[in-house]
Amino acid sequence: MAAAQPAPRGFKGNKQALPSKDCAACGRPMVWRRAWARTWEQVKYCSDACRRAKGRDGPG
Repeated sequence: MAAAQPAPRGFKGNKQALPSKDCAACGRPMVWRRAWARTWEQVKYCSDACRRAKGRDGPG
């Protein structure tokens, strides 16, 4: 008898269909995450580093 396979992990859907927006600090595109499901409208920054740097000017 074969050993049972573990349940597949991770997202198995169409990732291209997820909503996305650009980070307000660096401009990089960020894709919807489950952790942001309730607050997606308020999400502005892709990372803690961008959120901290929001008030700083760029180099130069």
